[in-house]
Amino acid sequence: MKFDNVMAEINGFGRFQQRTIFLLVIPRMTLPFHFLLNNFIATIPAHHCDISALDDGGLFRNLSLEERLAVSVPVQQDGSPNSCQMFAEPQYHLLLNSSSNLTDLPTVPCQNGWMFDTTTFKSTLATEWDLVCDKKPVNSATATIFFMGVMVGAAIFGYLSDRFGRKKMLLLSYIITALFGFASAFAHSFPMFAAMRFFTGLGLSGISIISVVLNIEWVDIKHRTEAGVLMSMDWSVSTAVLPILAYFVRDWRYLTATVTTPLLVAIICWWWLPESARWLISNGKVNDAHFYLSKCAEVNNREEFMVDLMPEVLSKVILVEKENRKYSYLDLVKTPKMRALALFSGIVWFGVTCTYYGISLNVSGFGVNIYLTQFIYGTLEIPGKLLVLYTLHKIGRRLTQVGMLILTGLCICINLFIPQDLGNFRTAVGGLGKMFSEASFTTIFLYTSELYPTVMRQNGLGYCSFMARLGVSISPLMILLEDVWAPLPSIIFALVAFTAALSASFLAETRNIRLPETIEDVEQRRRRLVSTSDEKSPS
Repeated sequence: MKFDNVMAEINGFGRFQQRTIFLLVIPRMTLPFHFLLNNFIATIPAHHCDISALDDGGLFRNLSLEERLAVSVPVQQDGSPNSCQMFAEPQYHLLLNSSSNLTDLPTVPCQNGWMFDTTTFKSTLATEWDLVCDKKPVNSATATIFFMGVMVGAAIFGYLSDRFGRKKMLLLSYIITALFGFASAFAHSFPMFAAMRFFTGLGLSGISIISVVLNIEWVDIKHRTEAGVLMSMDWSVSTAVLPILAYFVRDWRYLTATVTTPLLVAIICWWWLPESARWLISNGKVNDAHFYLSKCAEVNNREEFMVDLMPEVLSKVILVEKENRKYSYLDLVKTPKMRALALFSGIVWFGVTCTYYGISLNVSGFGVNIYLTQFIYGTLEIPGKLLVLYTLHKIGRRLTQVGMLILTGLCICINLFIPQDLGNFRTAVGGLGKMFSEASFTTIFLYTSELYPTVMRQNGLGYCSFMARLGVSISPLMILLEDVWAPLPSIIFALVAFTAALSASFLAETRNIRLPETIEDVEQRRRRLVSTSDEKSPS
């Protein structure tokens, strides 16, 4: 008897599994909240030099605000006030002759700070610490710092959760994210805020990869697809919810605290989460695994099966290569098939994230405000997930992954040949590409969880997540290449998508296949469909 047979007997997608998914969705809401938070808190509103200090008690005081601005700040080509320069001294003659040649008038950088338009945002990082003009790159660096934390967290939690268990490390990631998430909301300086965001990203990485694995390891073969896609749906829904929260909470500090709040509920709900029975058996903790499996059978009304399944019998459902062996990232490259798996899965993850964020940054807006634009982006992803739910069942993991990446690359290529004046059409094709890109993102999480063995599943997903963050970091740099040649970024993104699709074609199919438990399973396993009798639960 194999572990998947045990799961089928105790109903591998019953109330117990559904409750587990619900408990994991609560903390996962914070993933898109924080990953996309910079779109709102790091926005730079319209601004110009603060001219209030120029009030000398004379003529300046008697001028209206518009007149004060006219004599103090030069205008740009579009007629708006210059964001970073002011006149060395008030130019009162401009009130009489506004058509004077402004290029000959002496200007200086803003001397007393800036005044910001608070129509859309009450406060942002830029308004808090004047991160504009010369300091604008510092404001942009907040996203990079955050994703560096995510990258480091993937490596750390991937190793720790295979070493010490899924449940314990999940709690640690909850606490780290909540602690530093709230701390960043109350940061009194930008360096402190940047440090807090780094550790927030580190903790979020643990939530991301551990929750996926814990979910998949508690579901039977027949329902892995539904469980994986259902859990990924929280990203799209939360992406659409974030702009609604941001619309009503327009202060960056309050918004940062608001999007962290679900973790307080998650910490309480953690007590009802199970440890992975697969991991427990693989690490020789058979009695603990029997306890959780008995709980699962009880909730799913299958107690009669566990009566005869003693811990001694349970210890034989997963054959461990070596007792008390500790696994690390080095085990990804020690054997031939694991090396190939690490190589191809790493390329796919890099390609999926690079194109996803490349499209997100390159797709022009819908001609509406930032809140509605972000809402549309979120809702666009839902049809992609429904498409994946169908194709994963019909054509399998590998062809779905390859197909979605190819469709993503084709959408990018098509946009190269659409004239710029057909903006709505270009946006529609870009949105379609984003939908296919999100579909490939959904597939790769499930696919990777099924490819790596239980003893290395978190290490494997941690490594892949690390490769993904490299893709996230590089995609903005690729976009800068448009200064060299406008179509160049799109060409590169398309090539990356096609390369990832080619790499995915070398991965093994995992539809209706038992999850590998050990490295030996990966090296020797024959890719066979599980018999129908293995999948069915007793009537």
